Amino acid sequence: MANINSAQMNDALAWATGDEHKEHEPSSNPFVWFWEAVEGDFNEDRSTSQIMMDAAISMIPLVDQICDIRDLIANCRKLTKDATDGVAWIGLSLTLIGLFPTLGSLVKGVLKIFFAFIRRTGAQKTSEAVDAAMTWVINFLRRKDVQRYLAKLRVDEAFKWLSTEIKAVRSKVDVGQLLAAFDRAINVLETLAGKVSYLPAAATKAKQALQLVKQIRLKADTGLDGALKPVRDMIDTVMLRLEMEIMVKQRGIIDVRNVHYRGVIPESTAVTLMQSTRPTWLTQSGTAIYPGLSPARTRAAMQQHTSTRLPDGSRRNHKEIFPDLTNQNIESFHTLAAVTVKGPARMYRILSPNSKAMGDCWVSEEVFNKLQNSPDPKAAWRKFLAVWPDWNVNGQFVIYDVKVGESLNVWRGIASSQTKGSLPGAQLEGGYEQIIIKLSKKDVRNESLLWYPNPSGPSGKLGPPLTQEQVDTMMKGMDKAERDAFFHTHISMRNKIEHPNISGPFDTGWGYEDFGGAGMSGRIGLPALPGQVTSIRK
Repeated sequence: MANINSAQMNDALAWATGDEHKEHEPSSNPFVWFWEAVEGDFNEDRSTSQIMMDAAISMIPLVDQICDIRDLIANCRKLTKDATDGVAWIGLSLTLIGLFPTLGSLVKGVLKIFFAFIRRTGAQKTSEAVDAAMTWVINFLRRKDVQRYLAKLRVDEAFKWLSTEIKAVRSKVDVGQLLAAFDRAINVLETLAGKVSYLPAAATKAKQALQLVKQIRLKADTGLDGALKPVRDMIDTVMLRLEMEIMVKQRGIIDVRNVHYRGVIPESTAVTLMQSTRPTWLTQSGTAIYPGLSPARTRAAMQQHTSTRLPDGSRRNHKEIFPDLTNQNIESFHTLAAVTVKGPARMYRILSPNSKAMGDCWVSEEVFNKLQNSPDPKAAWRKFLAVWPDWNVNGQFVIYDVKVGESLNVWRGIASSQTKGSLPGAQLEGGYEQIIIKLSKKDVRNESLLWYPNPSGPSGKLGPPLTQEQVDTMMKGMDKAERDAFFHTHISMRNKIEHPNISGPFDTGWGYEDFGGAGMSGRIGLPALPGQVTSIRK
């Protein structure tokens, strides 16, 4: 900024202040004008149009610098009134991030929109603020000048590119980098103060502002350190929201009438097809590669995590209690550990249209990406997470977001090998890490299923459904043969995802059938249920 000429400064100030008349006054000194502009009150509660203007300004380098310096002075002025104001230190931190020299103008514009909405609502409602800002980020990205900028950078996937760029910013957010940005800003202010040193009125304003900023700089080590975690959490929330937008664009299920689903394959049919086709995901070995744990020997060690009481009989803090596991859950693990997942974190669940989103079995983002990057993702999933085709048809997945500030107690470990007595000498290998999340059956975050009569005829249309409550009532008066007959003649469908942390369903891209659809009736046209159409949880 120190080397700019008066004409450039006049143009930039006219842009920043909206005062085009003053720009053309022959006697106007742009450096005096600057100190007059930054002396005014700073409006933290900007309108949406003003927020969009701030983002657009970020594309004009000199104008952007003027606005950043003005914001910095305003932040420091607020902190001189109360240096213990944590929210004000967060505001200063957000301004200093905008002063990072490696921050591109478009990324900066997008962050300005997110940060402005976060300032409006406060750090406690970051998720709501980021979600509200997303609509305006999309509008900003649709601007012609922004589209030209993206084209120049050869960016095809704007959200993916932004997420990557913001991750790079996030990695640099520490006290040292924030202080370095602060010091660079002070150097600019000193240069601008020197431009008006011979003009008493302007020099006094410049001196007072510079003194105010330097006063806060002396306290910044401690103040910025306290703001570091909430600021990082805010950026994490922004990144997760952008990544979710990528998921919706690439894998969202918008119209379920386009989904060709055949239902669940019966076990006897699955065994016959595995025997005849010998799929690549079936390992020919009679000895389990990753033997499952023994429930009898495992439960004693689990008690210290699942018990609601401490050894002295006092009640344990509910945040320390882990969910109890069934014998089948335990046997599905080769190794097992109680782990508290702290947000922001993301887990994935592979499922089919008839599966509940809030089920037991999940994987980490790392494992999910490992599956998706495999030559044959579905085969890798069946083989290394040991999932029989009669257990889960797949085709879809959902995402569980442990949000910033939240934590979740889960069980995680290596998936054990799976065998079937009807399929001797073969197994599903296991070996990838799996995660189990458990909710009680009475938990309102569980969703319900609807039960439809199996479709008949060429149309593949589903008839009127029964609710889960109706089915449960019917089951009480049925023997095993009658229950088996019911499940053979009815198909369940996920009705609605109730859990506030689960988004989806998304399409895996793996298809909805094994063995080319062999062993099943015609394709089923899914009903447009809320649980079958992609939705994003805030």
